[in-house]
Amino acid sequence: MTAYALQRDPIFPALRLIAGKKPSVDDIYPRLFDAILEQRIAPASRFTEESLGETFGVSRSVIRRVLAKLSHQQVVILRPNQRAQVAAPDAQQTRQILEARRLTEITVVQLACVHATPTQVRQLRELIARERECIEKDQRGPAIRLSGEFHLQLAAMARNAPLAQFLNSLVPLTSLIIAQFETKACTYCAWHEHVAIVDAVEQRDATTAVALMTQHLDHLESKLLKHH
Repeated sequence: MTAYALQRDPIFPALRLIAGKKPSVDDIYPRLFDAILEQRIAPASRFTEESLGETFGVSRSVIRRVLAKLSHQQVVILRPNQRAQVAAPDAQQTRQILEARRLTEITVVQLACVHATPTQVRQLRELIARERECIEKDQRGPAIRLSGEFHLQLAAMARNAPLAQFLNSLVPLTSLIIAQFETKACTYCAWHEHVAIVDAVEQRDATTAVALMTQHLDHLESKLLKHH
């Protein structure tokens, strides 16, 4: 993916105008991730820090920090003396990721039922509303990213830092797999299941929350593994 190709996207130039300042890591990360999820940066393609820096109007050090975050999340592969590369998980990796998520998220949703505050529940509902808005606008990349952030925010509510950190290494990579293999119709039904999970968490109904999360992950697994 060249800098020129990215600059053709109308989303990116607007970043340079935010408050008259150059974008930060927090500004660049979701937009670069969205570009990957929408395959404007193709699976397994390579790109340079220089080209991305020119595209976003930021220094290489900012781009390097964004790529480091994506690398930690296994979305981007970084190797010494090589260009950064978008990951392309195979069937075995996908199966292992989904197995790990299932084991982790069952515990997460149980803990969330115990620890969730009204403010956190409201924030989770607001996140789902943003996800739905992206779906209605046919913004598939942001919708997939926000769907993943739902699970990360739920993990934060569980008040278990190691579990949240572990999920942060699995959920973004799952989002990448969804973008590569799942159909639009399947992607857009996830927010309904998220709403039901939040309802159960708000009611502190751990049994129902676990059942709903299990069903949600079952649906995800059946959709993704059939494509491999």
